[in-house]
Amino acid sequence: MTLIKTQIGRRAFIKNTSLAGGGLILGFSMFNACKPKDTAEMAALEMPEEWFEINSYLKIGDNGVVTIMSPNPEFGQGVITAMPMIVADELDVAWKDVLVEQANFDAEEYGWQFTGGSQGIRRRWEGLRMAGATAKQMLKQAAADQWQVSVAEITVSEGVLSHTASGNSAHYGEMAAAAAKLEVPEEVSLKEVADFTIIGNSKKSVENHKIVTGKPLFGLDYDYEGTLVAMVEHPPAFGLKLKSFDAEAIKNMPGIVDVFSIKTLEDGFKRSFFDTNAFTDLVAIVGKSTWEVMNAKKQLSVEWEPIANSTFTLDRFGTEMEVAVPKGLESTEAHYEKMNEMATRSGTTARKDGDPETAFKNASKVIERSYTCPFLAHNCMEPMNFFANVTEEGARLAGPLQAPALTEATVAARLGIPAEKVEIELTRMGGGFGRRAYGHYAVEAALISKQVQAPVKLMYTREDDMTFGIYRPSYQATYRAALDEDNRLTAFHVKAGGVPETPLFADRFPAGAVDNYLAQQWEINSNITIGAFRAPRSNFMAGVEQAFLDEVAEAAGKDPIEFRLELLERAKNNPVGENNDYDPERLAGVLKLVREKSNWGDPPSGVHRGVSAYFCHNSYAAHVVDVVMDGDQPRVDKVICAVDCGIVINPDAAANMAEGAIIDGIGNAMYGELTFKEGRTQQTNFDRYRIIRHSEIPREIEVHFVQNEIDPTGLGEPPFPPVFGALANALYKATGRRYTRQPFISDKPELVG
Repeated sequence: MTLIKTQIGRRAFIKNTSLAGGGLILGFSMFNACKPKDTAEMAALEMPEEWFEINSYLKIGDNGVVTIMSPNPEFGQGVITAMPMIVADELDVAWKDVLVEQANFDAEEYGWQFTGGSQGIRRRWEGLRMAGATAKQMLKQAAADQWQVSVAEITVSEGVLSHTASGNSAHYGEMAAAAAKLEVPEEVSLKEVADFTIIGNSKKSVENHKIVTGKPLFGLDYDYEGTLVAMVEHPPAFGLKLKSFDAEAIKNMPGIVDVFSIKTLEDGFKRSFFDTNAFTDLVAIVGKSTWEVMNAKKQLSVEWEPIANSTFTLDRFGTEMEVAVPKGLESTEAHYEKMNEMATRSGTTARKDGDPETAFKNASKVIERSYTCPFLAHNCMEPMNFFANVTEEGARLAGPLQAPALTEATVAARLGIPAEKVEIELTRMGGGFGRRAYGHYAVEAALISKQVQAPVKLMYTREDDMTFGIYRPSYQATYRAALDEDNRLTAFHVKAGGVPETPLFADRFPAGAVDNYLAQQWEINSNITIGAFRAPRSNFMAGVEQAFLDEVAEAAGKDPIEFRLELLERAKNNPVGENNDYDPERLAGVLKLVREKSNWGDPPSGVHRGVSAYFCHNSYAAHVVDVVMDGDQPRVDKVICAVDCGIVINPDAAANMAEGAIIDGIGNAMYGELTFKEGRTQQTNFDRYRIIRHSEIPREIEVHFVQNEIDPTGLGEPPFPPVFGALANALYKATGRRYTRQPFISDKPELVG
């Protein structure tokens, strides 16, 4: 077996495995680590009498069973299976002998335990491999010492150590005690990609058995003796705050223990990046059961008052800034009016190449189009919730959370205790998409527990969740393209902004492929809070950029894929500028793959096709969307997807991720919309907030991965943004209308031509 030698010292190894990614711990039954066909074999496997901890990420039983810890929180993206697969492959252990446990939050042992930004596997790839390879090397050394042979003569296969010349062999469990006493080696060897035996081979989720049998996994499942139920009442509109409330009117209702106000963040508190919160003053209702607390909440009498203009200090990962919060009750109608007005102004220049003004002046043809999208709510299937038990000894918390490190710091500061006295148990999340990076609900639970001096489980209703804030912003973008007399693209101009942030990526395609290029941006401040939403900003810009490029290709009389490939060839061979943030060859690669797999040039009869390709979060994705007409209504029939995310750890799970992103994208593009009137959200539950239904998902989705040996570059978000553009382009082919305003279901554009 050919190995790549990686030199790394003891200190560097410890640092690398804790920060770049280390082990994996998932609490689950022994049956969950295997495919169904392995169940009988796993059931027959006896649990060890003794465990030996080799490093923070794995321990080995005296019978050879290996437990691998999963550090990152799981919300369906599959890291709880993929991360242990990486460790197990380098460890050279049989997958059937692996158990997985979810690690609780522990910054010392596991570093940045963050789920989001498609960064989990990417950032932990090397550290996880090192954890497995280092453990294997220590086991080999233990065997060599016992058999008095050279460690170079020891071979390993599926957890069995062998020395051919002497005939000695032993499973890992027999050497684990001795290995655990050894020093961490100064250098270890990592496998060549061609030598992987687990990575790249599909494995079922280690939690499948628990999921299908309804075992406790999620925050809402969390149970602790003596736990009370808590709910909160927040202002009904952005721009309002708590003035007063009548606690006495509901305190005597059945099951109610207490009613009081809490302040999540003190005035003057320096907020971390994920301390986003429009409603810091809340009324808490605590009782013995969910039903009793919900009934009391309905009867609560509260008076609200307008907020004043204010500011707070934000620590954006080491950079401090003052954030202004304007007063007022905002509406969607006013937002669009302001955005349309801002679109007529010049904006702040983010990038300029060549002389775009002259190029547009001399153009034979200018194409221009504006696009808008609304606010969106995350609407995780499991509403926000958290358990807290605050005592004199410290705070014990448990629940669904994407960024436990920053939440721990805020909880500790708000309770006035050292961070080491805050323990956070990570449960599986019933959806996240960025929403659970903002841990205000954990802080609320801790403050409520402290007040009632009892363990509590804070629960949000769907209405609480949908109206609390932290939304995908509303955006607007205007594009212009100049063509010369030979229909060559000579200039490109994008101007984008939103409420309350700009979505612009100034250095993204087609920047670098056009001699004359201009990118401008603007923002409109708001008191409506926003947050990360699957592929932030890209979830708008990808769709509108790709829809516009199709229109430009049509004006130039070129095939949409060929038009893009010509631009990417220019960006590869003779790029304009030095800051282009994409790899033209990889972006062209997914376009070529999706062209091949979709049989682009020969669509089935009655099928109307749209294409898109986009780079974000370090990876590349392209889609071909096939739309058919059911009478006068368009329907997505099939989607062909091509992705370049580097090495794929668990192919089936990766395909599932892409399929989910595609369905999510189609649903948001067609139906997603959150609107406001006088500061109030007009959609508070699924009776008004439209999501995609089973009958509306594509009949078929094909997912294809570019095969290469590039280290993993991320997958959770990249397949999501391009769907919007491919769908818009397919709808144009089917209906003759350019869809420029999301959601498409309510957009009634005029026929083109």
